[in-house]
Amino acid sequence: MLEPKVWREAATQVFFALGLGFGGVIAFSSYNKRDNNCHFDAVLVSFINFFTSVLATLVVFAVLGFKANIMNESCITENAGKVVRLLEAGNVSWDIIPHHVNFSRITVQDYQLVYDIVKKVKEEEFNDLGLAACQIEDELNKSVQGTGLAFIAFTEAMTHFPASPFWSVMFFLMLVNLGLGSMFGTIEGITTPLVDTFKIRKEPLTVGCCLLAFCIGLLFVQRSGNYFVTMFDDYSATLPLLVVVILENITISWVYGIDKFMDDLRDMLGFTPLKYYYYMWKYISPILLSILLIASIVQMGITPPGYYAWIAEKATEERLSYPTWGLVVCVSLIVVALLPVPLVFIVRFFNLIDDTTGSLASVSYKRGRIIKELSNIEEDDASLIHEKIQSEMPSPNIGNSIYRKQSGSPTLKVDTAPNGRYGIGYLMADMPDMPESDL
Repeated sequence: MLEPKVWREAATQVFFALGLGFGGVIAFSSYNKRDNNCHFDAVLVSFINFFTSVLATLVVFAVLGFKANIMNESCITENAGKVVRLLEAGNVSWDIIPHHVNFSRITVQDYQLVYDIVKKVKEEEFNDLGLAACQIEDELNKSVQGTGLAFIAFTEAMTHFPASPFWSVMFFLMLVNLGLGSMFGTIEGITTPLVDTFKIRKEPLTVGCCLLAFCIGLLFVQRSGNYFVTMFDDYSATLPLLVVVILENITISWVYGIDKFMDDLRDMLGFTPLKYYYYMWKYISPILLSILLIASIVQMGITPPGYYAWIAEKATEERLSYPTWGLVVCVSLIVVALLPVPLVFIVRFFNLIDDTTGSLASVSYKRGRIIKELSNIEEDDASLIHEKIQSEMPSPNIGNSIYRKQSGSPTLKVDTAPNGRYGIGYLMADMPDMPESDL
């Protein structure tokens, strides 16, 4: 519990379960109406995820405990047979065995009693007898994680279930559905910003992303694929994901401004969220995530990158260090995952993309309110705003009247932020003298 790696993996599990840092939640939320109760949605999803995780924990450890009991009983039966053969061969005297012990139906307690007696009597030559302690704690401590949990531990445990073929089919169907459900959110997080920003068709982009992901996935199904799965899981998903979430938190709380963000939420929800969120978003969450990130980096520096390899000659697993090319791949995975952050900043800050052609959509910000400026609104069609419902599509008759003067202000000054279009389909402005229904 004191190892930073445990908390980093726990945080990564929460990120994966909730879809944080992947862009999927932001992409899905872009389809919501402006007055959607996002507070209720966030709390509901968090509680559902929590109780689902607790349920999954109970199921996983119940199955692992069941498997440990089965393996321990097999161990006791096998070693009880060894004791009987030692007794018949005269290597061990029958006199030291308690009379109530029945080797044909020996219990765990009786075997432990016999094991301790034989170990005490034959102390010098005990190691040569080949007896195992057969303690269930040893079976439980054989921790299985990652792909081994699903494809080895669970599969082996289900062979001992009643009607095991049925449960095996149900289990792997569940895995397929979990994988497909996860990929829906991941692909949506990739395609939605590209479709809304660059005004390209969603269907060919989705097909292209899936084909690219399929080709990369072929790397994981070869004989050495499990090593690449571990490499990608450790260095492409954990540390970069933590950095992305920290940057998102800091951007909203400190760059954009937590006060403006709370005002936005009040305008959208109709009530002011609890102060609890204010302090958590601004102080607690960034500090805790930063501590976790620093501890993870320090631990990675102390413990060099490595992997567990199966040594066939020794019939055991050993931790080995990555070769030079493996270290290059690990570093590249981290860099590539984080590269969009500085790259997009440089491109936007120095205006390296010429948008005079109107190929991009822009978003303007004023006091935390968003005004979406559509380029060439007359040419905009339904394909531009893929999968947005009709009520969410911007009206083609919108003119310059949206930039009306505010009371006490000669002009509506907005700071154009060179961000992509997020497809909400709403034009929002601070106009206290104009009802939103008319707008």
